[in-house]
Amino acid sequence: MLETIWFILWGVLWAVYFMLDGFDLGLGSLMPFLAKDETDRRVIYSAMGPFWNGNEVWLLTAGGATFAAFPDAYAAMFSAMYTPLMLLLFAIIIRGIAFEYRGKVDGAGWRARWDGLFTVASALPMLLFGVAFANIFAGVPIDREGVFQGNLLTYLNPYGLLGGALFVLLFLVHGALWGAWRTEGGLHERAASLAAKLWPALLVIAVAFLGASWFATPLYANYLAMPVLWVLPVLAVVGLVGTRVAMARGSWGGAWGFSALTIVGATFFGVAGLFPNIFPSSLDPAFSKTAFNAASTGATLGVMLAVALVMVPIVIGYQFWVYRLFSGKITRESPAYE
Repeated sequence: MLETIWFILWGVLWAVYFMLDGFDLGLGSLMPFLAKDETDRRVIYSAMGPFWNGNEVWLLTAGGATFAAFPDAYAAMFSAMYTPLMLLLFAIIIRGIAFEYRGKVDGAGWRARWDGLFTVASALPMLLFGVAFANIFAGVPIDREGVFQGNLLTYLNPYGLLGGALFVLLFLVHGALWGAWRTEGGLHERAASLAAKLWPALLVIAVAFLGASWFATPLYANYLAMPVLWVLPVLAVVGLVGTRVAMARGSWGGAWGFSALTIVGATFFGVAGLFPNIFPSSLDPAFSKTAFNAASTGATLGVMLAVALVMVPIVIGYQFWVYRLFSGKITRESPAYE
């Protein structure tokens, strides 16, 4: 029972992380296309500034929960995906440094270099997350001991790359909507226009990913066995359609909310189909790391659950307060984050 609860919490942590950090990764990647001058760039940084650090807390929590609740799966996963995860780690570090250092020296060249690094370091995690999760959905070539029997190119298969494209477009649309919601004037218009242009591409890739998942993964087996699970991909579809409807009505906050629903529904589409596997083997299902053969002891899971029941509501309450405190529009006259 505790294993199942922690599997669900594991999915919740990743869904919340993608929903929250997705918009600042997307907006950071779009900065060269949205910002026309230094003031625009300051406004974009200000739109993300109060939130990005707190958003990444969910990444640390998801990684920590994987380590503590499912240590065997964590060991196999981080060993098999060592290079992509190191690239992800470096990108996140560089992104944080760029946030803090671009304003330390008053020079156009200095700022331009950090802005360029920030854009690359924002785009790379979107692609890496998509490729990694698509490969997990399809299964990774690990043997009985959890040793990876492939190389970096193993992950660059058509389904993995399709997953990368899906994550990139999900986060780009999410980021553009956040920019349109939180800014005014020309920057708002460019963000709104870009979101509208990216949405059809997202729709095409999302449909292609859902179709390809039928052939490339065993995800749909759980859906055929438990039809109630279809509510999860339906939520993603409702979110995707709702995003476009809200955009047409000029409700940018509503469009961002529907986009968040799309990301959460898409994440749970994969997580629900994956159960009970956490890190499935493509060589032999018997080699897969599951929520049961890779879990910590019952005592460990029980203590972790007690801590989570106390701390997670506190974290959610704090983040809700931060988002409410900095909920106003950011204008060219009042950039607040350097």
